[in-house]
Amino acid sequence: MTHSIHCKVSNSLWRAIEERQRLTGESLQHIVRQALADYLQVEHSTLFQISTTGALVEGLHQGEVTVGLLRQHGDFGLGTFNDLDGEMVVVDGCFYQVRSDGKVYAVTDEVRSPFAVVTHFVPERTHDLTDCPDLATLLAKLDQLRLSENVFFAIRVEGNFDYVRTRAVAKQEEGVRLVEAAATQPEFEFHSVSGTLVGFWTPESVKAVNVPGYHLHFLTADKQAGGHLLECAATQVRVQIQHEGDFRMSLPETEAFLKADFSRDTSTELLQAEK
Repeated sequence: MTHSIHCKVSNSLWRAIEERQRLTGESLQHIVRQALADYLQVEHSTLFQISTTGALVEGLHQGEVTVGLLRQHGDFGLGTFNDLDGEMVVVDGCFYQVRSDGKVYAVTDEVRSPFAVVTHFVPERTHDLTDCPDLATLLAKLDQLRLSENVFFAIRVEGNFDYVRTRAVAKQEEGVRLVEAAATQPEFEFHSVSGTLVGFWTPESVKAVNVPGYHLHFLTADKQAGGHLLECAATQVRVQIQHEGDFRMSLPETEAFLKADFSRDTSTELLQAEK
């Protein structure tokens, strides 16, 4: 739920707001919301991430952060679970696990995650998209809705899909690299299905810690199936998008993470595993 407020501001405040808009391209609503959230110490439109994709690529998939803690930072997002045991989908404040058997499970607070990205989703804009015969077309249309190449965006795509193909990584032993785990991932296909795509667009500038570009997970409307999105087609869907100007990352303090060598460029392995 959102509320509207009306107030008067001084000329100096108004000039500062205009200058901020000129420099950043941010909307008036976003500037005021962010200022209020900072002053009142309330998290709003902040992207919260635990660990890095580089750690997953290197086979570090034992996390200390619980779903209960993640709930405090967001009601929308994606990730995985300890031992890469399936795909995390967070929608409308509920956390779901899509496991390699294709089934979906509601997740309790004590379950742990080695990597997740969540936010409090308050969409700034809503658009209806038509004629998306494949994922490439959908992503091209999403590109037109983004205001910048240099900030994060949270994206929700909901409606009736003609076709969806997903995957869910199976539970792995500690140390198994992500590309090895993804090589044997079960895949699932759905036809004429209603559901929701949940995910983010990440700028290239932070590719060392997250997947650059689009990262989307899918959940059917009946909460019975889903997974990491590989392909889709839709004739009409509704897109909600939120600009994420703040980014907070919590790094693990496990012995394995602290002693790991992340100097190697793992972008090729990550792209192979994700796509």
